[in-house]
Amino acid sequence: MSVFDGLKFRKVKSPIHDLDPRVKFIYVCVIFAIALIFWELIPLLILFLIQLPFVLLGKVQRQWLRSLRGAAFLAIIIFVTNFVFSFIGAGYRFTAESLESAFALTFRFVVLVESFSIFFLTTSPDNLSLALEQTRVPYEFCFAFTTAVRFVPVLANEAQTIMDAQKARGLELERGNFLKRIKNYIPILIPLIVSAIRRSLELAEAMESRAWGATKNRTNLYVLRMNKNDFILLAITTGILITAVYIRLFIPIPSVCELLEI
Repeated sequence: MSVFDGLKFRKVKSPIHDLDPRVKFIYVCVIFAIALIFWELIPLLILFLIQLPFVLLGKVQRQWLRSLRGAAFLAIIIFVTNFVFSFIGAGYRFTAESLESAFALTFRFVVLVESFSIFFLTTSPDNLSLALEQTRVPYEFCFAFTTAVRFVPVLANEAQTIMDAQKARGLELERGNFLKRIKNYIPILIPLIVSAIRRSLELAEAMESRAWGATKNRTNLYVLRMNKNDFILLAITTGILITAVYIRLFIPIPSVCELLEI
């Protein structure tokens, strides 16, 4: 469940937290696009390293590491799946190229998790909703999205609490074959679903008591305005995108095997 810690906002005074959510979202989308257009390991490693200063400046190292550790299981599955298919495609022969290709596709997933984790860790749901509203997104969609962002970490923590309670009562989640393990999670899912329904009903009652949707002309106490740091990040993002597209189109990228002459 630690992967969902990367979706939980941490209120810290830092230059990254003070950035406009719209600019940070553009940056995340650019990183996402660049990660998709490259399949070589070297540029993906560079993309990973580029984002480390954001983690340090945002002071979210511990939560960021927990989100990566939580995504390790999916990363291992991606690596094993790609390596097996490369192994079969190479005629059941182990090659350094197939190993590097599997690492590259795994690192692509890690880069995507890393970028979105930084965004959600340093962006308040309130500011995110305000940013969506100022970009003319209907408020109903803004409210639904930000509510989901708020509730995912809460439900993840509640699921972990239920798992710990059931283990204390003698439930063994890791015993038995695959079907047996799935059945073992039924005592986890039922209380979690009941809790989610209870929370949704409480939220609906709270919204109704506050006359949610009674007026279409909504006003906000704060208005997001871009400052100097936002324009600097926007310029850096544009430079990264232009450089990446230029490298992709005109510069051949060597593999690690070629550099090491394997």
